[in-house]
Amino acid sequence: MKKKVLFTLINMNIGGTEKALLDMIRELPEDQFDITILMLEEYGGFLDSIPLNVKVHYIKNYDLIKPLIHNPPRNSSMHYIKKGKLIKSFCFSSYYLVSKVMKNKNVLFNYLLKNYPQIDNDYDIAVAYAGPMDFISYFVLNKITAKKKVQWIHFDITKIGFDKAFANQNYDKFDKIFVVSEEAKNKVIKTVPGIKSKTEVFYNLVSPNRIKQLAKEGKGFDDVFDGKRILTVGRLSQEKGLDLAIKALARLISEGYNIRWYCVGEGKYRNHYEKLIKTYNLENKFILLGSDTNPYPYMDQCDIYVQCSRHEGYCITLAEARHLNKPIVTTNFTGAGEHIKNGETGLIVNICEDGIYEGLKRLIDNEELSRSFEIRLNNETGLKNDELKKIYSL
Repeated sequence: MKKKVLFTLINMNIGGTEKALLDMIRELPEDQFDITILMLEEYGGFLDSIPLNVKVHYIKNYDLIKPLIHNPPRNSSMHYIKKGKLIKSFCFSSYYLVSKVMKNKNVLFNYLLKNYPQIDNDYDIAVAYAGPMDFISYFVLNKITAKKKVQWIHFDITKIGFDKAFANQNYDKFDKIFVVSEEAKNKVIKTVPGIKSKTEVFYNLVSPNRIKQLAKEGKGFDDVFDGKRILTVGRLSQEKGLDLAIKALARLISEGYNIRWYCVGEGKYRNHYEKLIKTYNLENKFILLGSDTNPYPYMDQCDIYVQCSRHEGYCITLAEARHLNKPIVTTNFTGAGEHIKNGETGLIVNICEDGIYEGLKRLIDNEELSRSFEIRLNNETGLKNDELKKIYSL
């Protein structure tokens, strides 16, 4: 009999968490697993990439709940008052205040979901996959019936808005906590010591054969350029560190290096980065390509791959660049050392403009070093099949 597994996440935006889920699902045998994805929002560039055998459902009326969670409580209360819903305004404000005073989000979530029916589909495993995301964690624990429940953590919790009180109140109710890197796991345990015995590393799965196949299917770069192409793949957001990259590139260009830097990705910081690019006169040198569900042709065709993030959990794009044997410069975020052996398979640099500049300069100036990185990466093994055993063990 197939095992019924439910994965819950926010949406199917083009991002590392979503890509990691899709890659893992593809590795789970269809004849052994009945997979369902439950999302908060029907949105995202990866919606069409969900395998046909996977069921897709959405949490009803989340659009009504979302502003109550994320907007200032005064705005929500006034919204109810303007609509003449005085009792709702009073109830929401009361529950919000109690949850704040008690430092217990469960009080507010319980109120917001009081009329939401239990999902009784006899799941074997229910996973709060988009983690840490407190609403999803609460929903999986309290509104889904399953034999086993799992919390997945994809980020360095010391670098995001992690609610320690909520984690201490809820995470021990999960049967397993998976964290995507050893360093990130240690930070979780240090913050929430009570879950140490059930916390384990689960590296994001990457299929080298699939990446190499997709790398030959897209168009990749379509401009004419005879210099070195540098590539970064990632969301246009503050934590991805593209401002550091732009400043480092400006220094290299001023020293006469014939290089262009490309970024595949989209996000709310596009306008900010476009202004920064213009400030440094890099309009034809730092190129924002936008989002692409298949960035692998660009990875395959670039000369150097750079991950300039301020923080990550595992960083799946770095893993993918490794499997295309690219010379790599990466900042020293959580988990970077689990991808790259500094000086042997790539360069790990400080998270700053100087670090990125110096790493790139060293790699560009030393073709022999770049070639040695490519050779060593080519000799590394690919898919971590042992990770799948952790799903079977549940």
